[in-house]
Amino acid sequence: MTTSINEQKKIRAPFRADHVGSFLRPAALKEARAKFQQGTITRDELTRLEDEEIRRLVEAQKANGILGVTDGEFRRSWWHLDFLAGLDGIEFREVENGTRKFTGVEVRPVGIKVTGKIGYSGSHPFIDHFKKLKEIAGGETTVKFTIPSPNLVFGRAALETDLYEKKEEVYRDVIPAYHALIRDLYDAGCRYLQIDDTAWTSFFTEDERDKLRKEGSDPDQLIHQFAEAINGSIADRPDDLLVTMHICRGNFRSTFFTSGSYEDAGKVIFGGLDVDGLFLEFDDERSGGFEPLRYVNRPDLTVVLGLVTSKHPELEDPEAIKARIREAAEYLPLEQLALSPQCGFASTEEGNNLTEDEQWAKIRHVVKIAEDIWGTGN
Repeated sequence: MTTSINEQKKIRAPFRADHVGSFLRPAALKEARAKFQQGTITRDELTRLEDEEIRRLVEAQKANGILGVTDGEFRRSWWHLDFLAGLDGIEFREVENGTRKFTGVEVRPVGIKVTGKIGYSGSHPFIDHFKKLKEIAGGETTVKFTIPSPNLVFGRAALETDLYEKKEEVYRDVIPAYHALIRDLYDAGCRYLQIDDTAWTSFFTEDERDKLRKEGSDPDQLIHQFAEAINGSIADRPDDLLVTMHICRGNFRSTFFTSGSYEDAGKVIFGGLDVDGLFLEFDDERSGGFEPLRYVNRPDLTVVLGLVTSKHPELEDPEAIKARIREAAEYLPLEQLALSPQCGFASTEEGNNLTEDEQWAKIRHVVKIAEDIWGTGN
């Protein structure tokens, strides 16, 4: 039996019930990573354990109703720094309380620095990570791969080179590096790519915009450079490579680093990005209302509403979530909406404050609500 065009569109990611990507690291994986850092096991031994745990994770995602599986970011310590430090010209550095201060918790003193010309030489560990995930998942399974945004180089890296006089100048090398790396991911079989980007929060409040001004940047110009970085990185991509972007306000051990509505950045985010979908944080009042969705100007853009929190174990009232989806549908047709947790469950290896059982209960909650709203089949 052939599949109709409408049915094909219905099952194309982002799915009606989707997720952001990271999952809580199992105790065995945490122990193995600690042993590797201590030098008591080899890289090969750690990799074998990672493979085993990712295999279990993929099966758990399928069993709990997820159609697009990830590796849970199990091979990473950080959702962003591990990838960025794999680019040419970028290295890890020590920094007080991380690159952002989170509410009420201390972040490990690790950041990144630009020490030379930024580039992609054709080799990056994340390419192999994707290949292994695709092999583990099997040919019939949709695989989603997550990488941090090129804007994180601007937003999180310290300049320790004379090659770039201003931070904005990093974009001339970051964009082609990302473009080439994404092409290699595609050639490796990637068809569902998610770009994670917390740097957009720089435009959500006047306090954040003031920080940019104090650092010598013009937020009214920089926001367009942010969009150009995304669009340039994915320019001329093949038609069958679906690209989404996730935006949130921080996710570390169930805390956050900022608040603010999408309103002041809405015209650019919703009307100026060439992505296929947007995963957006909407799980509490810190994110504002749905009014900025009015800036969506394309019928082929899917907005994935992050209405279920990954920060706490309590399950939201399903009727309240459905009511909020209907509220969002006042600004965007229901067929352009989907549902997910607002962020991953473990943006870093520490993870949020809930158990693995509670994590999967959240996933099933998303799947059930999506089935009630949009019907089965996602």
